[in-house]
Amino acid sequence: MAIASVNPATSEKLREFAPLNEAEIEEKLECAARAFREHRRTSFAGRAEKMRRVAEILEREKDEFARVMTIEMGKPVRAARDEAAKCALVCRYYAEHAEQFLADEVVETDATRSFIRYEPLGAVLAVMPWNFPFWQVFRFAAPALMAGNTGLLKHASNVPQCALAIEDIFRRAGFPEGVFQTLLIGNEGVGRVLDDSRVKAATLTGSEHAGSEVASRAGKLIKKTVLELGGSDPFIVMPSADFEAAVKTAVKARTINNGQSCIAAKRFIVAAEIYEEFARRFVAGMEALTVGDPLDEATEIGPLATESILAELEEQVRKSIEAGARLLTGGERVRGTGNFYAPTVLADIPKKSPAYTEEFFGPVALLFRVRAIDEAIELANDTNFGLGASAWTNEEGERKRFIDEIEAGAVFINAMVASDPRLPFGGVKRSGYGRELGAFGIREFVNIKTVWIKGDSDAQRTETE
Repeated sequence: MAIASVNPATSEKLREFAPLNEAEIEEKLECAARAFREHRRTSFAGRAEKMRRVAEILEREKDEFARVMTIEMGKPVRAARDEAAKCALVCRYYAEHAEQFLADEVVETDATRSFIRYEPLGAVLAVMPWNFPFWQVFRFAAPALMAGNTGLLKHASNVPQCALAIEDIFRRAGFPEGVFQTLLIGNEGVGRVLDDSRVKAATLTGSEHAGSEVASRAGKLIKKTVLELGGSDPFIVMPSADFEAAVKTAVKARTINNGQSCIAAKRFIVAAEIYEEFARRFVAGMEALTVGDPLDEATEIGPLATESILAELEEQVRKSIEAGARLLTGGERVRGTGNFYAPTVLADIPKKSPAYTEEFFGPVALLFRVRAIDEAIELANDTNFGLGASAWTNEEGERKRFIDEIEAGAVFINAMVASDPRLPFGGVKRSGYGRELGAFGIREFVNIKTVWIKGDSDAQRTETE
């Protein structure tokens, strides 16, 4: 099956690529293994120099990269430009901190000298999604390559030009051949690559089904995996919150990236005392958004990435309304060419409806009314997902309860959930396991080796110097 780049705003096929054949896959796997043997022996300083050049390319050419992202998956060009800049940020972060994060750690024991050493594993397969086609890749690649691993990218099949552009960035920055490679293969080719003994681990960002498939296969092979899967993030607003800031942020938190983000706020849980006013203002904010050509700087909501994603969202909304949910605004395609869906708000959502149990990947917000904080926390946790949560309150007791009791990989108080290179990122429950970013992220794909030395202390001290 061909790998095609299709503009979701116009339905125009831009380019088509033939998947790699067996010989080409074999060549890339061998190249990755060969490159690892050399790359792992390079200095942190040498890797950091190249990673800073990656950041420079991203910043210098962010307009070009933004256009590629936008025409392949539909995000507003302003957001795409910001995405390229954020990728530069994570590259610089690991260029500066990788050596510190992976330095030997001395532990006092009965040995003459004992310490922990972090060593790279080898070639790591990254199965990445289309929704943040640069950021998702770079937040894996920057720490992985700085740790001394090599990267094999299996990107989503609707963003092949993004995948090839990223490979080219690493090449131009001076990383040797094979340190980072794009594999233009379909989903059916992932198993063959993962099965190969030269691939030592895998990371996947994507759907629950895709994560389960990769984790199951890797588990049979005893290979390490990190999964960042779906989310149905709660956005809780209590009476003490800064109401203006909460409403304004709520609209942004739901519609960032056209609503196609795992950590986008999806379930808006609002205290009864302020619910009616919040609903009125929130609906007005959603209706005021500019929907249109994502290459237009004024556009706030572009098309959904594919026709199939649009059709699935339509079906979820339809079934939820049939089950008893109340439509406050939107609820339909935008007429004309492209995969556009109107910003939508649903309320009075029954438990036995897609809106209560499923992740909605598009600009559809779900409103819930609660009587007290106990009910808010219970509802926030009443989901199979546990990626992020945003809670708005100015009462210290409520803040503490939200931090302690919400089941999520991240809890943001009086702010929308966002990833940050300095902090670990990941979920619990069916949102996945493992962490990206921060010190935890770079240590996911290393051998945490215990070293125990008995003997003359002066002679052995040089082992870690």
